[in-house]
Amino acid sequence: MNRVPFVCGNWKMHNTVEDAVALVDALLPRVASYAGVEIGVAPTFTALHAVGKRLAGTQIRLCAQNVHFEKQGAYTGEISVAMLKELGVSYVIIGHSERRTLFGETDEGCGKKVAAVFAGDLRPILCIGETLAERDANQTLSVVDRQLAAGLAAISPEQVAQTVLAYEPVWAIGTGRNATPAQAQEVHAHLRAGLVERYGKNIADQVRIQYGGSMKPENARDLLVQTDVDGGLIGGAALKAESFAAIIAAAS
Repeated sequence: MNRVPFVCGNWKMHNTVEDAVALVDALLPRVASYAGVEIGVAPTFTALHAVGKRLAGTQIRLCAQNVHFEKQGAYTGEISVAMLKELGVSYVIIGHSERRTLFGETDEGCGKKVAAVFAGDLRPILCIGETLAERDANQTLSVVDRQLAAGLAAISPEQVAQTVLAYEPVWAIGTGRNATPAQAQEVHAHLRAGLVERYGKNIADQVRIQYGGSMKPENARDLLVQTDVDGGLIGGAALKAESFAAIIAAAS
């Protein structure tokens, strides 16, 4: 299956509006000639409008870092799918390990968000991955199986095919450590095999599985050439146009 790689920069809680627009302005000319790769950036909520205006008519997708699963209501501090769509958002990151570990997001809650994103005609980037303790206890595959099953529980097979997964070992996020290409491929292949079992090979072959966890220019190519690694969800390296563009170049 010829899956188009997808490289998305998750800016987390970095960049004011001015800084975010400056980063996009520095990035656009560096990636204008790249083909065969989908590119996304996920600014903070406050910068979505300004960044979205700057990205209009370009090849870079506007992405959001989180969303609530309800359409509206008394949910102080939250944001809905419709609000994101109005700003031109295409993808929403769901279940990032920092959301799970720092803010108590659950597998079930992530499943509700995935369903809500599809109901609002956007696309999810569903994050899954194990902690260091879980890896050391040889629980990696059972953990990602559980998270995957819950995340996809409320959507159709056709929607599964349009879901982007991001395998992000928690122990490799922001630590400078990363899974080896072989470790990443092992988990990605396991995830795809599970999708084949549940939804059939045609659906499974369409699902793109990003690697997230200290991907940088120095290791990007070795990770991206793995059979089941279909791009990256990039943290720190996405905060500088040069390093993010280098990863995109490796994917293209």
